Amino acid sequence: MKKIKFVVTVTFIFSVLFLYCANQKIYDVVVYGGSSAGVIAAVQAARMGAAVVLIEPGTHLGGLTSGGLGKTDTGDKSVIGGLSRDFYQRLKKYYDDPKVWKFEKQSDYNGYSENEDAIWGFEPKVAEKIYEQMISEFNIRVLKGERLDLNNGVLVDQQRVKRIRMESGLVIRGKMFIDAAYEGDLMAKAGVSYIVGRESNITYGETLNGVQKNNAIYHQLKDGVDPYIIKGDPASGLLPGVHGGPPGEEGEGDHRVQAYCFRMCLTDVAENRVPFSKPDEYDESRYELLFRNFEAGEDGMPWLPGMMPNRKTDTNNRTGFSTDNINMNYDYPEADYETRERILKEHEIYQKGFMWTLANHQRVPEHIRSEVSRWGLAKDEFTDNGNWPHQLYIREARRMLGDYVMTENDCKRVRIVDDPVGLGSYNMDSHNTQRYVTEEGYARNEGDIQVSPQGGYLISYRSIIPKRNEIHNLLVPVCLSASHIAYGSIRMEPVFMILGQSAATAAVMALNEDLAVQDVDYGRLKEILLNDKQIVDLP
Repeated sequence: MKKIKFVVTVTFIFSVLFLYCANQKIYDVVVYGGSSAGVIAAVQAARMGAAVVLIEPGTHLGGLTSGGLGKTDTGDKSVIGGLSRDFYQRLKKYYDDPKVWKFEKQSDYNGYSENEDAIWGFEPKVAEKIYEQMISEFNIRVLKGERLDLNNGVLVDQQRVKRIRMESGLVIRGKMFIDAAYEGDLMAKAGVSYIVGRESNITYGETLNGVQKNNAIYHQLKDGVDPYIIKGDPASGLLPGVHGGPPGEEGEGDHRVQAYCFRMCLTDVAENRVPFSKPDEYDESRYELLFRNFEAGEDGMPWLPGMMPNRKTDTNNRTGFSTDNINMNYDYPEADYETRERILKEHEIYQKGFMWTLANHQRVPEHIRSEVSRWGLAKDEFTDNGNWPHQLYIREARRMLGDYVMTENDCKRVRIVDDPVGLGSYNMDSHNTQRYVTEEGYARNEGDIQVSPQGGYLISYRSIIPKRNEIHNLLVPVCLSASHIAYGSIRMEPVFMILGQSAATAAVMALNEDLAVQDVDYGRLKEILLNDKQIVDLP
């Protein structure tokens, strides 16, 4: 018994000493959020000689890139450079080995080409493996399972973040900070200005922002879908997933954010397939709109499986009722952890129930049931989470309000910035933001926009740093300063990696020269970025 007490006492002492030492260390660069942007930011800072710590609230690195979005949204691939392209080149080298093609031949995957330097479709577990390798090459300290204390976790003094405290009590001190999380908690708790929701078109002189009823063409419910529990009876109440308020005026701003979903990794390989199961919390009424949409004439497959290596998919939303959980995420961006976990769980139950319904319910057309039944969750992915993705697709949460706000006019190159730190090129893409009842009494989706910028466009350095009168040692490459519709294009994972590298470069420059991030010499920054193979000029 004395020996046990001695061991417990020694363990406790060492734990206290570890926590004390950890709390006293001052890092050059603190990266909060192990997203794709966070990993790349940490790697870039470390290879520039900085002492770095990467903090991930969850247990996996890579965010959505390792969380199911393996069919990369790229746009113009030629504008992807630096460490972002290096990541996809590393993936290509991995798939160059015929031995890793377990469930199909290398030649059978149409996303693989011997003549390409990179590959843009990949398995989630492989993406995470590559990120872990990149981190290990620089011996970067990684703290997983550490969430920022949302009550009083950020200490700011003289416009500089001095330290952040985790829920566990761990205190991390740093000279420069990068918020690379999808939610922007560090940014917000540091007192940086931000917005949630859609601006009006008037705010920045745009045409695709705010309420977009006239553009509600894609991923739309069929005409005549009744939204009431008892058809034709408003007094019976609305079906789940439909809100009872007005949709708003065309082009008007509101609080709504585009819908979230999980990007499931599925397979049709029998030996690696886990059939869709019916959740214990299954509520059939949640899918009544789906049934009525089929009855109204929808015959398209309500999911989009983008193929990845080894007969796996990156599964996305398609048609008017699909994996996007419309109306159910408005509270997420500014919520506490308990509320976010509840929203995340609701999304998981909804989507699992949706897939089971498509595969099994008799009110689903037979040709759809037959096709969906061939598929299931990939048995060798997300093995610590029941083969379910560990990352919800937070398509949009907080967006910083910096001295420069990226808008539709930047994406269309009507306006050209003079301090670019990367390029975007993907569609100005917003998924639906609401499902409401029309004046005629039918269910309708609104918010889906898909407009191409017709090429690459420049992203301003000022859009990833706070206003000059706010915080001087913080960079924000994910929840950057952009309007809702411009963010819809910028928010692609390759771009987040590009901006993560540029943010880290500027952070180390500011650190070495004892400057505010707002005072970094752009000419010198551009020189370093170009030397590191970033692309910062229009094609």
